[in-house]
Amino acid sequence: MQLTRRSTGTALVLVLALISTLFVAPQAQAAPSLAEIQAKVRALEEDATSAAEGAQEAKVKLATLTKTLTGIKQKAAVQGQNVSELSKSLGAIAINQYKNGGLSQSLELLFSSDPTLYLSAAGSLDALTRRKSIQLNKFEAAEQRLNATTLTVADKVALIAAAQKKYQAQARLAQSKLAEAEKLLAQLKKEDRERLARLAEEQENADQASSLEAAKGAQGVSGRAGVALKYALKQIGDRYVFGAAGLTTWDCSGLTMRAFATSGVSLPHSSAAQFRYGKLISRSNLKPGDLVFFGSPVSHVGIYLGGGRMVHAPRSGSRVKVATMDMGRKKFRGGRRL
Repeated sequence: MQLTRRSTGTALVLVLALISTLFVAPQAQAAPSLAEIQAKVRALEEDATSAAEGAQEAKVKLATLTKTLTGIKQKAAVQGQNVSELSKSLGAIAINQYKNGGLSQSLELLFSSDPTLYLSAAGSLDALTRRKSIQLNKFEAAEQRLNATTLTVADKVALIAAAQKKYQAQARLAQSKLAEAEKLLAQLKKEDRERLARLAEEQENADQASSLEAAKGAQGVSGRAGVALKYALKQIGDRYVFGAAGLTTWDCSGLTMRAFATSGVSLPHSSAAQFRYGKLISRSNLKPGDLVFFGSPVSHVGIYLGGGRMVHAPRSGSRVKVATMDMGRKKFRGGRRL
């Protein structure tokens, strides 16, 4: 079947149009908006905060292992001295028993020309033998304990090395996330960087004002939870700093640790470690003063204020504030009542 001139022309136009689309340069992607960059920077800061809390957990574990190792080494030193003393005691018994040369004391007594001497000394010989047996058993038991302790020391040294490695890795990760955020901001024009900084400062000031107003609702909270909550609320406006625990800068677990210390409760400087303290509380049963935890694994902690709000030290670039318990990617893990 022959094509008409009109249909042939139409087909040719379509082919040319298709070919032209294949050779047209792809449009450049639109530059991210300031809001998108701001969101990316905040996400990186939150990632850095999570890594920093991971470093704090490793640091707490490292301190615990180091303390344990010191105790075990002291125990090993005492056990080693005990083994040494028992060894000397056995040597003294052996020297006393075999001081007369090749024949044992028992044979010498047996072949003695004086039967009375044999009978009178036999009791002493039995006592000497029993004493040697008891000392030998003590020596063997002490040596086994020392060997076991020595193995424990080696095990703890290996665990300490692993904890140190994790701590250093988490600290490097936190710093790398902040560096990535700074690099992203450095790519902006000066006026855009200044605008973002101004917007962030305005938001922090607004949060501080609303936080101070919200803090008035904690006046009726009593007990040690009330003491801790009120202490944390007094820090509103203080800056977040990695690893800080007061008195003017804080990270999340440093704030809760110091707050509860004022009420007589000792907590480690790690949100993950603090999650192992107290009684687990569901979200619906939270009371003001309960600790609230976020992330999987746990990487953030605050103190519940009531009404779905908490006081916390959020992240790098932010300040201590009262906020809702919506932590975005960090889901609520549970509360703890101390």
